[in-house]
Amino acid sequence: MNTATKIFRFLGCTVYAFHFIKVNFLPIFGLGLVAAFGRAIQLRAFGPISPLAHTSLEVVIESARFLLFFYALGLTNVRTGLSKLVQLVRNKAGRSSGWRLAIKNLRQNWLTMLVNFVAFLLIAWLFNALINHIAYETCLYITLKGRQLISEQSSEWALILFFKNISVIPFALIFQAILILWLTNRLPKSLA
Repeated sequence: MNTATKIFRFLGCTVYAFHFIKVNFLPIFGLGLVAAFGRAIQLRAFGPISPLAHTSLEVVIESARFLLFFYALGLTNVRTGLSKLVQLVRNKAGRSSGWRLAIKNLRQNWLTMLVNFVAFLLIAWLFNALINHIAYETCLYITLKGRQLISEQSSEWALILFFKNISVIPFALIFQAILILWLTNRLPKSLA
């Protein structure tokens, strides 16, 4: 086995998460965009909003995130992802066997898990560094305000959280769902 194949196997969850994002880019980006615009509106990017609108937008944002997580957990089927979670909560025997399987996989593949966590943390750090650079080191925020595309009352955080909701947050949710599937041996063998 050559070095590239070994690295690919070690980074199975991370590689699978990126593959899943690549294959399902439009639904993932769409749900991230809903959350991104909702958060930007909450942060007065387009002017002040009422407390009721703020609360309603929070429901929309969190719903988009839940849908994204269940979409990944169900491997592109929200209903399947939701049913997996419901089975875990309702079925005590299935829950205990799932925990035993996850603990067994963790014991056997702890190094693989550690490598995937380090890769995930490094990727998330790079996303966040790029977002901070865009927000604080470029003229994007000033240009958007100058052209009156965003409100004078908004801060850089509207821009930062907009970009986070279309990049690092969806990646984290998908990585978590893939990790759960990997730990419970539910990833398809052809893509695992």
